[in-house]
Amino acid sequence: MSYSPRVKSQKARLSGLLRAAAAARKNAYAPYSGFPVGAAVLAGGRIFAACNLENSSYPLSMCAERNAVGKAVAAGNQRIDAVAVVAGDGPPAAPCGGCRQVLSEFCAPDAPVVYASASGRSVTTDVGSLLPDSFGPANLPARDRRRGR
Repeated sequence: MSYSPRVKSQKARLSGLLRAAAAARKNAYAPYSGFPVGAAVLAGGRIFAACNLENSSYPLSMCAERNAVGKAVAAGNQRIDAVAVVAGDGPPAAPCGGCRQVLSEFCAPDAPVVYASASGRSVTTDVGSLLPDSFGPANLPARDRRRGR
């Protein structure tokens, strides 16, 4: 079976992101849920990987996806080109709703997302499919700069 060069590069890119996400998952701090997650994003031609970080005060926990986006943004990137997540041993686990919203802030709707289980089963989709009709900057009113709002 032959693929176009774009498909080959996308498959290779997503494969590299999955490897980075799987490696980051090994460092997850998940003593409460026992559900380690690793995520990697491609931004500015670089891979930024992170893991989930739980806290005994559960709402203070941080998802791997948001941590990876934060690393990319801290490095000066405001556009995420692709995303990979590795979580769980059973069926692949998609990003949670909060992470989907954060991804939609930094990704184009057609940005590829692959999520996989530790056993290697994966699903490939895009940000727009994960969060159709998302709320974003275009939904906010223009600021009135004369009034400082």
